[in-house]
Amino acid sequence: MHCRLFLEAALAVHEEVHLDSEQVRYLRQVMRLKVGGHITVFNGLKGEFLAEINFLAKDGGSCVLSDFRDVNRELPCCVHIIQAANRSEKIETVLQKATELGAASFQVVNSERATLTLPNNKREKRLERWQRIIIEAAEQSERTAMPTVIWKDKLAQTSCLGQGFVLHPRDAKLWSEVRDGLVGLQDITLAVGPEGGWTNQELDHLQNQGFQALKFGERIMRTETAAPALLAAIQAVL
Repeated sequence: MHCRLFLEAALAVHEEVHLDSEQVRYLRQVMRLKVGGHITVFNGLKGEFLAEINFLAKDGGSCVLSDFRDVNRELPCCVHIIQAANRSEKIETVLQKATELGAASFQVVNSERATLTLPNNKREKRLERWQRIIIEAAEQSERTAMPTVIWKDKLAQTSCLGQGFVLHPRDAKLWSEVRDGLVGLQDITLAVGPEGGWTNQELDHLQNQGFQALKFGERIMRTETAAPALLAAIQAVL
C-alpha cells in the first residue's frame, strides 16, 4: 500500500519538508519505511508531490519533494455537512466515512435533542481529535483537498452554502425529484439531525433559511448513516 501524508505547509519541488514525531512513528512502525523510501505528500491546496524520505529520528524527520502531480480527485460540487451532535463515536463515524466519500466541510452543531455537549474546556482537544480523523481518512482515500470541521453552539450559527437539504420527511421532496437538479451546482449543504430527530422549531428555522426537506427512501436511517448514504448517491449522480 502506497503511503500518503498530509503536511500543513507550503510545498514545492526540490524542497526539504519537516515530518513530526507522529508521522515518523507511522512511517517506521506502520508502513515499515526507512530513509530512501518513497511516499506521497499533499497539503490540501492543489495536487500532490512524490517525496523521498531523507531523515528519520524519534523526535521528527524530513523528506525531499521530487515531483509534482497536478491531480484532482474531488467532487465537481462541494458537499458540506451540518451534523447534529451525537455520541462521540457516531460523530467520528460520520467524519471518517463522509471524508472518504468526498465531503468538503463539517459543522457539528448542538441541538435540542443532542446527546453530546462540548464545553469550552474540552472543545479544542475534541476538535483536534476530529480533525485528525479527517486527515487520516483523507490520506487513506487519496483526497487532494482537506475537509474542515468546526463546532457550533446553536443551529442559528450554522451556514448554508449553495442548495440546502434537511433530511426529514416533513413536507419533503423525494430524492428522485431533486437528483437531476444537482448537476452543475457549486455547493450543496446537507443538514442531518440527532438521534431523536430535528424538532419542529429547528425544522422551521432550517426551512426559513432555504433548506428543502428531503426524503431519501422509505426507511429511517441512523444519524451516522444518513450523510454517508446521501453523499454516495450524490457522487453517483455527479
